[in-house]
Amino acid sequence: MLKKLLVILFIPTLIYTQTKRAISVDDLWAVKRIGTYDVSPDGKTLAYTLTTYTFAENKGNTDIYLIDADGKNLRPLKNSYKNEIEPKFAPDGKSVAFVRDGQIWQCNLDGSNEKRLTNIYTQASGFDWSSDEKKILFTSSVYPECTTQECNEQKDKAKEGSKVKAEIFTELMYRHWNDWRGQKRSHLFLLDVHTGNFIDLTEGNKEDVPPPALGSSNDYNFSHDGSEVAYSLNPEFTLATSTNIEIYLLSLNSPEAPKLISTSKGVDCQPVYSPNGEWLAWTSMKRAGYESDKKDLILFNRKTGEVKNLTDNYDRSIEEFIWSPDSKTIFFTAGNEIYNSIYKLEINSGKIDLFHKDNYNTRIQLSKDGKNLFFLKQRSDLPAEIFSLSTDGKKTLKRITYTNEEILSQLEMNPVETFWCEGANGDKVQSILVKPPFFDPNKKYPMIFLIHGGPQGAWEDNFHYRWNLQVFAGAGYVVVAPNPRGSTGYGQKFTDEIRNDWGGKVYTDLMNSYDYAIQNFSFLDSKNTFAAGASYGGYMINWIEGHSDRFNALFCHNGTFNLESKWGTTDELWFPEWEFGGTPWNNTEAYEKWSPHRYIHNAKTPMLIVHGAKDFRLSEEQAFQLFTSLQRLGVKSKFLYFPDETHWVTKPQNAKLWWNTVFDWFNEYKKQEHK
Repeated sequence: MLKKLLVILFIPTLIYTQTKRAISVDDLWAVKRIGTYDVSPDGKTLAYTLTTYTFAENKGNTDIYLIDADGKNLRPLKNSYKNEIEPKFAPDGKSVAFVRDGQIWQCNLDGSNEKRLTNIYTQASGFDWSSDEKKILFTSSVYPECTTQECNEQKDKAKEGSKVKAEIFTELMYRHWNDWRGQKRSHLFLLDVHTGNFIDLTEGNKEDVPPPALGSSNDYNFSHDGSEVAYSLNPEFTLATSTNIEIYLLSLNSPEAPKLISTSKGVDCQPVYSPNGEWLAWTSMKRAGYESDKKDLILFNRKTGEVKNLTDNYDRSIEEFIWSPDSKTIFFTAGNEIYNSIYKLEINSGKIDLFHKDNYNTRIQLSKDGKNLFFLKQRSDLPAEIFSLSTDGKKTLKRITYTNEEILSQLEMNPVETFWCEGANGDKVQSILVKPPFFDPNKKYPMIFLIHGGPQGAWEDNFHYRWNLQVFAGAGYVVVAPNPRGSTGYGQKFTDEIRNDWGGKVYTDLMNSYDYAIQNFSFLDSKNTFAAGASYGGYMINWIEGHSDRFNALFCHNGTFNLESKWGTTDELWFPEWEFGGTPWNNTEAYEKWSPHRYIHNAKTPMLIVHGAKDFRLSEEQAFQLFTSLQRLGVKSKFLYFPDETHWVTKPQNAKLWWNTVFDWFNEYKKQEHK
């Protein structure tokens, strides 16, 4: 296999003497991105993916590297012109499995003795080893009625060869995010590693494993002894209106049907067995139809069937979690204001302690001896790197990878600051503030006011590869990014209070944050302020267009303009029906009251609109209606349309055009700066 030259990623003694500069769009795409990683059974080695992008090829390439847990001995495992992803050590630690070209492969720790483990026409992904190394779970997208791979191949060839490309739909969620679902479904397969034979564990199912929406990347797992599999799926055919994901147990040693063990009508996912085999834990939402309900941690006794909610009285939503080797402790992550923090939960006492607070921490893993917790850490001024923390009480933090030191050493970036102000009903609202590089407190700077999506989301201390706070600041702006009503990380009540109130308390929270910043930070130029947002943030930009003249210019990316037509063209109907209390015909008042298109006649502020044709969450027709309305009203407006992008802009050259268009638009409406 043709090898690339190994890029030197870590040069700890190199001294850079050149003058630092502001981060640019080119820098954003020059940053190498760590993806998934795995820890060897002895805890001494890590395997991780690294993606490098190029503007010339307009795409990225992903390779696999190994590094010792002390940060030394970086070397490539698979470094080819093909994408190698999902590295996972075999349970004996002597080899690594990975995915390439839709198949699972295995090789020695030096990359030699490569062999292909799967030979499946419909391709394999998302695999998981059994502890005895004899079996692998993986998923593959198949026609539910097919019982053989030959059947799948014949159907694909017949479809490809047909001169008729029409589709007939008989149920909803015929498309999702950016994918036309078609007739195939994701099924769970079991591979015999020795023979290469595999079976479809969910053969005939019309449901997907993992679920197409609201699940996680950890939705199926082996029991420790390999005799049982736990997985999650949505058993209801009305996927577009149901969030009822359930947990099932499937014995691999008997012909018994899968056993349903969860009881909530909300989302139950991430079923993970305890190492001692006594427990199964998963995350659970209580309320049906609400995708952003609080996620509790549920404990299931495999012998007695007893179910216990470990976090019922804990006002944070559990994201990832992992068992300690002795099965006495669970570590988990949760949104915590602008951070994604790591917590430690004692099973017997139920006590929860904050283990590591700062920055944005994800993909937690424990060494087999439980002495070190590994995770990806990022900040607004640091792309994701692998770190570890000792669990001996000393909590010694160690950085393992130094992926982008050469680029970062050339850049001047200021860390995030925060401020609080009074929002609606006197509640406190937190905002992130990022100052431009080479900041001079005696100067006046224009402001970019950013509104996050969701709306159940948050601006966090992370290095976002699309809406990057530092790139906005690097263009000479002070960034103000509030977390208003509906944001996560501030308790479930704060998150819930945006329901049926999309332009109400949240709008007050936002405008109060804006006014507070203008009144309290003398370095802000009140005559040069601009607002931007995507998804729900785009909705709020459209709402601001009809309700405020505070800003010089606005930018709406893939936003909602007409709530009723949005309902009729979106993929997940549970979302608008929860947010607005039903359908447009049984709660017409709410859809009318909170729809920005009903107030567009008040529009005065110049607006840039960006939308992707392949966004099925917020259809392109929202942008068409918005642009038509602004043009008809004579409001200065520009429409950047991407026929090859989705809800996000992911291709390097498209992203560069996106950033340049945004900054050009704001520059066009800057007033003469104060002297």
